[in-house]
Amino acid sequence: MKIVLASRNKKKIAELEKMMSEYLPEKLTILSLDDIGLKDDIEENGSTFEENARIKAKAGAALGYITIADDSGLCVDALDGAPGVYSARFSGGGDKENNKLLIEKLKDVPEEKRTAHFMTSVVCVFPEQNDEIVATGKVCGIITENASGTNGFGYDPHFFYPPYNKTFAELTADEKNAISHRGKAMKAFAELFLEKIKEYNLI
Repeated sequence: MKIVLASRNKKKIAELEKMMSEYLPEKLTILSLDDIGLKDDIEENGSTFEENARIKAKAGAALGYITIADDSGLCVDALDGAPGVYSARFSGGGDKENNKLLIEKLKDVPEEKRTAHFMTSVVCVFPEQNDEIVATGKVCGIITENASGTNGFGYDPHFFYPPYNKTFAELTADEKNAISHRGKAMKAFAELFLEKIKEYNLI
């Protein structure tokens, strides 16, 4: 059984594959967008994480594949929820530029008011059955002025998780997956996915 992860972000794909291997059957073969020949950029013009994830999942499903997509982002309370769905393209540059802009926008905000949360929505589209499943995950933290840690990606070096007294970039992959927004969403998704593939006799 082949399923597609609608992403080209190698770090995200590796992270999702690791999570999925913990929850889903070994008989699954996971493909990327490049693996199925979908080279065009997918315009993520939704107003919510779920809408953007659905847009990406439908792109793979249009080629006949069961397709999983996630959309995630950082929502900072002092910035009225920004960068939100624009997290990956907040500055128009890469991770370094996004983090720089984030800290600039928070320069006058005291640390105790730099509360934020990461949010993930996962959507899976079953093209033959004309069906889908949706799961979400959320984790709260604080945005630090100084970056710390070399693991992870995106805003991880500035996202401080109080229960572990570390930023996400200081956590190991296993530690992060156990408590992250994406980890929570994937665990919820896996339960729903197993129910569906049994219902449709796909495995």
